[in-house]
Amino acid sequence: MEWISSFLSDRTYQLAYGGELSTTHLLQYGVPQGSLLDPLLYVLYTVDICHVVERHNLRLHLYADDCQIYTSVAVGDVTSVVQNLAACITDINNWTSSSRLRFNPSKTELMWLGAGHLLQQVDIDDIPVL
Repeated sequence: MEWISSFLSDRTYQLAYGGELSTTHLLQYGVPQGSLLDPLLYVLYTVDICHVVERHNLRLHLYADDCQIYTSVAVGDVTSVVQNLAACITDINNWTSSSRLRFNPSKTELMWLGAGHLLQQVDIDDIPVL
């Protein structure tokens, strides 16, 4: 693992704007953009979010910088699932904060899928987020 450490250590960055270059600064976090290790390091970095979702007995799909949390539920269990989802979202927000990421509640959506006659019985429009 020493090679990963050397790959991530002592990296610098510099900004170019209007033909001018800034001074060089030490990169404290992140990986070099466009490297072959980006996908692997991203997975290693975000694997904990899978554990957060699993603790709430929910399922997760990850896509680049986006994720979908989902479950299947009977109409009679909607209220408890909403509470569970709200708790999961709170835990995800805590994880993102501790991982130097930002959770954006304005980009969080709730979608109910099912047969029309069953969806008419669901009277919950949103999940309290943060």
